[in-house]
Amino acid sequence: MADKLCPKIILEGTRLTLKTEIAFALNEHPRIVGPRKYRYHSPLISAEWCAFTNFPWGRGMINFEPPEEARAMEAYHTWTRLIELLPYYSWIVDRFHISTRVYQWQAHGKNYDFHWLEERLARLGFHLVFCTRSAESFARAREERLKVSGNPAQYDNLQIFIEEQELMRRFVAESTLPKMELDISDGNVAAAADRIADWLEATGGLWAK
Repeated sequence: MADKLCPKIILEGTRLTLKTEIAFALNEHPRIVGPRKYRYHSPLISAEWCAFTNFPWGRGMINFEPPEEARAMEAYHTWTRLIELLPYYSWIVDRFHISTRVYQWQAHGKNYDFHWLEERLARLGFHLVFCTRSAESFARAREERLKVSGNPAQYDNLQIFIEEQELMRRFVAESTLPKMELDISDGNVAAAADRIADWLEATGGLWAK
């Protein structure tokens, strides 16, 4: 049973850095979750879900309003406690507390302290992957996204993402979790998943602590 794969991965990055595509690829990657003879999935969760409001592109754990702070923090405690109760499984998270820090600093000037969260995540063996792309590659990524987006207006101003990426880089640097920066400028999701698998294997991140 020592070889049981149960990685715990947080993917962070601004929009257009293919986090969700990478998350799906990791969730079916044989070096991450093991070979599968039939199709199923490990838990793939996200703080980006707009679950606080009953309309699309609403508020949630990242973009909550100040009166919703207690609710958002309770949600973080609840997710973390659930994973603590189920530690011997794969957990892939598409945006989490770093995205909250970035949004809340930009929108409300508040710098949330998530040291308590990272201490618990570290004990569980979480690894942080910061997905980035070069400034000049955002335009090409937007062209691809507009083919499928239900909210294309959010991609009108790419400078917002470029600036957000730099702020996120600062907050990622402050994280105490094991972390890697993953350049996805080439748009190669399969290769990105392989690089994450290489890193997790090298750092012991594929197995329970």
